[in-house]
Amino acid sequence: MTELKSLFGIGEKNDAYAKYFIGQSYLNMLARNGGVGVANVTFEAGCRNNWHIHHGGGQILLVTNGRGYYQEWGKPAQELNPGDVVNIPAEVKHWHGAAKDSMFAHLAIEIPAENASNEWLEAVSDEVYALLK
Repeated sequence: MTELKSLFGIGEKNDAYAKYFIGQSYLNMLARNGGVGVANVTFEAGCRNNWHIHHGGGQILLVTNGRGYYQEWGKPAQELNPGDVVNIPAEVKHWHGAAKDSMFAHLAIEIPAENASNEWLEAVSDEVYALLK
């Protein structure tokens, strides 16, 4: 396995959300201030989260380590590398996670909104994931 490295520490196994991931992820909550949450999420190689939608507020991903992907429903996946930024608007169905051969880490910044919530959906199928380069 590729060594897990993260500028902000990998944190603990992400057991609370494990049912929404394929593979092992780690969560290090860095800040929660005035409704803005900032977490470092680290994915082992091949780990990805399920399709999901942020209702109300969106999310910003700041890629810090490794190589991964982000995909919106109905669009091709985009490769992510350190320094990449993804602005995810509210109500957009998407997923993100590590490449098959690389760990991946990003800061996830929650955009605050009244009654914001996260809806977890189906897993990213092995067939869809296998198409990634």
